[in-house]
Amino acid sequence: MGVEGRMKCVKYLLFFFNFIFWLCGLALVVLGILVQVALHSTVVINNVSASSAPLVLIVVGVIVFFIAFFGCCGAWKESYCMVTMLKCCGVTNATDWKGKFGSVKDSVPDSCCINVTAGCGQGAMGDALKIHQTGCETVVEKLLKKNIMWVIIAALVIAFLQIMGIIFACMLMGGIRSGYEVM
Repeated sequence: MGVEGRMKCVKYLLFFFNFIFWLCGLALVVLGILVQVALHSTVVINNVSASSAPLVLIVVGVIVFFIAFFGCCGAWKESYCMVTMLKCCGVTNATDWKGKFGSVKDSVPDSCCINVTAGCGQGAMGDALKIHQTGCETVVEKLLKKNIMWVIIAALVIAFLQIMGIIFACMLMGGIRSGYEVM
């Protein structure tokens, strides 16, 4: 049974914003590749320290791309699991939030809680019964390794659609040019 009323509006807003983030992630990956090519005239990264800026853009873009992709799918399918997929806290673990969140000492965002409620993360950083202790980097890495075939398929589909877009744009450009020449 699907959501109704206001929650339907929230569903579509969540899908829309995740779609925008998905596009931004894709744009970051493309920008990172373009910067790499502009700086080194090749896509291949030979020296990590010399290619740190493009590499950061690509890595951040890939992370945003996949998180937003799962958010889009979860919102569209109304999947609780996909919308709340990242059961993690911090990049490496919950202590990444030490002194960075809230006015109460050792607080974490409520999204780090095992059972999310308002204020559940206040002062609960070290409580493994309340807070996810695993870092998001580890969770995303495991998720990508587990679903690598789907990642490859998604990348190929997106590449195919972009190539088709370029072909159609060239065809339209040719049609427009021949239309002007006839007049």
